[in-house]
Amino acid sequence: MKIIVCVKHVPDTAANIKIVGDTGFNESVKFVINPYDEYAVEEAVRTVKQSGGEVVAICVGRPNAVNTLRSALAVGADRGILVKTEAYFLDSTTTALALKAIIEKDGMPDLIFTGKQSVDSEGMQTHYRLAAKLGLPVASDVVSFSMQEGKALVECEMGGGDRDVVAMSMPCVIGATKGLNEPRYPKLPDILKAKKKPLEEMELSDLGIDLSTPSSETNQLTAVRERGEATMLNGSVPEMVADLINRLENDAKVL
Repeated sequence: MKIIVCVKHVPDTAANIKIVGDTGFNESVKFVINPYDEYAVEEAVRTVKQSGGEVVAICVGRPNAVNTLRSALAVGADRGILVKTEAYFLDSTTTALALKAIIEKDGMPDLIFTGKQSVDSEGMQTHYRLAAKLGLPVASDVVSFSMQEGKALVECEMGGGDRDVVAMSMPCVIGATKGLNEPRYPKLPDILKAKKKPLEEMELSDLGIDLSTPSSETNQLTAVRERGEATMLNGSVPEMVADLINRLENDAKVL
């Protein structure tokens, strides 16, 4: 069995992001593998250990994204492929086209795992676009995965505590989320072994993709406004309601 897992190189969610200019940010912060992609990698590794085969990790990103691929190799992926680009905010259509080109070049897998979204741009579109371009079924927010009679059986979170059970023909694209498994932490021997595993690098411009008209562009980045301190309302219920309405009308100006 061959499984491809798509990963992204993103800033650590605990990092203090400082915007530089209109569309850039200080990239000296710590970068990590996208947290949702960790569940995808773990499930791919577990599946191959049970069924045999290989896990191929693919990343489209800056040259330093090689560190994220090494992280995937350290927890069990067998080899990696990095598609290098100098653009940080690459639109989901271009990313999906790049992933499609690499997958077809490397050979179609039995399964494709991704995270349900990235924690930086949070577009939540790449795995859907990839599946559409490959003509494959796709499921997102997957919290349970198994294979039965040549099909992928998944449970997807639907909101409000509801779950949907979906059976898909293989190959298919699976968007993993928290709850699917518990990602492992690599041990030092695994980290050292990962440095010797095959890792192929190529340029995005060499894939024959039309990069002249992106589907979207980043015009401006704006820092999230810090939340104010909580205010406790005092008095009787009618007094507190009146005070709240007054604050919403005159201070927050949302009424």
